[in-house]
Amino acid sequence: MILDDVHEFHAALPPMRALIGLDLGTVTIGLAVSDPFHSIATPLETIKRKKFGLDAARLLEVMTHRNVGGLVLGLPRNMDGSEGPRAQSTRAFARNLEKLWADKNTDMPITFWDERLSTVAAERALLEADTSRKRRAEVIDHVAAGYILQGMLDRLAVLRNA
Repeated sequence: MILDDVHEFHAALPPMRALIGLDLGTVTIGLAVSDPFHSIATPLETIKRKKFGLDAARLLEVMTHRNVGGLVLGLPRNMDGSEGPRAQSTRAFARNLEKLWADKNTDMPITFWDERLSTVAAERALLEADTSRKRRAEVIDHVAAGYILQGMLDRLAVLRNA
């Protein structure tokens, strides 16, 4: 189920299950995963995109292995907050996942997190860590997914403590 409201997403999450965050690009999908306590996001891997069915199968494989209970997709908004073609593509990916999972009797909460500047933050962190240009290109997408997921985890912590 796709939930745009963070409160509804929080309420729909099963206890003690990890979350997965995605930085959805046109060529790759960056993945990050949380711990079951929803405290820390860890960059995991980058999937080279092929076609939706293959990408979704790999994603489901990772989610099953990691005991994931919810999905956070980075939503690429424009700097003025509006949504352009990339955001529409991300929402379509979520709808396709929702339909695929419904066909498999898997009901997983899906939400979005504003990903503006997540790649910039990831790039800055990698530069500060003196990461080579080649290595940055290999890891930037899943490091950006880590920033996206950590943003959601921090928001969920505020909700838990409210």
